[in-house]
Amino acid sequence: MKHRERVLTALSHAEPDRCPMQISFTPEFAVRLEADLQLKGQGLHNPHGGGNTYALERALDEDMLLTSVGWVNGYYQDGFQNVDSYRDEWGVTWKTVEYTTPYGKGKYTEPSGHPLAEDRALENYRAPDPDRPELYTEAGRVLEQFKDEYWIVGVTPTTIFEAAWALRGYEQLLIDLATDPVRANLVLDIPFYYHKTVTQRLVRMGVDMVWLGDDVGGQSSMLMSPRMWRQYFKPRMAELIGSLRAINPQVKIAYHTDGVVYPIIPDLIEIGLDVLNPIQPMAMDPLRLKNEYGKDLCFWGSIDIQQTLPFGTPEQVKEEVITRLKTIGRGGGLLIGPTHNLQLDTPLENFWALVETIRETPYNQIHE
Repeated sequence: MKHRERVLTALSHAEPDRCPMQISFTPEFAVRLEADLQLKGQGLHNPHGGGNTYALERALDEDMLLTSVGWVNGYYQDGFQNVDSYRDEWGVTWKTVEYTTPYGKGKYTEPSGHPLAEDRALENYRAPDPDRPELYTEAGRVLEQFKDEYWIVGVTPTTIFEAAWALRGYEQLLIDLATDPVRANLVLDIPFYYHKTVTQRLVRMGVDMVWLGDDVGGQSSMLMSPRMWRQYFKPRMAELIGSLRAINPQVKIAYHTDGVVYPIIPDLIEIGLDVLNPIQPMAMDPLRLKNEYGKDLCFWGSIDIQQTLPFGTPEQVKEEVITRLKTIGRGGGLLIGPTHNLQLDTPLENFWALVETIRETPYNQIHE
């Protein structure tokens, strides 16, 4: 099967020749993988696809290519690994944090300065212009070069909540949500309307899927009440999804949120979601999700990066892949991959166990 055909078959709740695969990498893991594959350095690897050459994804025989536009690109700006902090075009200040693994040191970024922390700052704040043509040059290149073969995903996985709390501050935004709905709505509307414009343009350009979302789940419960999510986020997501379907009724919609979000899954189905990502098995049971929602939803992810990939054995990785194919992947409906960008702490032997098991396990073999 072509990569596109494989993905579309799975999203149609049917079994393709093998399960479609999508894997992203942190920049540091990408360097290790390039060396292992003996590929020439491709420059800074953005796991969301901004400026990505896709040499790694194509070498691995992945099925989906991601191209991102929006606030998410702020924390993977070129050169972030060489500075202690920087300020993005939204006015958010980021600090770089070093971490150590058995395979070397890496860096990640986290917000440290919030342009809307003071109430009065909201009066004069202006978001970046989402209609700048240069924002879409990369997406245009990806579609022109790869759409005939690959499933192309337009990525804005920090659509409302995460971008809003980076602007306002996490604690302060939660306080606003609870005590000051007028101010909360003003802040939320900034990234909402920006990403609404972005995703509409990506759909018009021809992406096959739009990846929306925000992390609203923790390890054991949601970060906010379901009632609060329904008050602030459900109407905006419904409006956004409806606007995209008005442009292309066939476009697929994926929604990303880490953690436990059982209470709002029926709401996501109601407003038109096709695919839930990333299905963290340490937080939500993949089999339960398949049994309860598999007729209405497809799933993307499901391979554990909290224990299995960094700390398990290659055999345990293989066993987890086979288990997912037999359960949440039963009858199609699964786009398999790790539940986050692969981190530097993942042994290469575990990585190759993941990739080879997916590539070498046809669905007809699973049922034997």
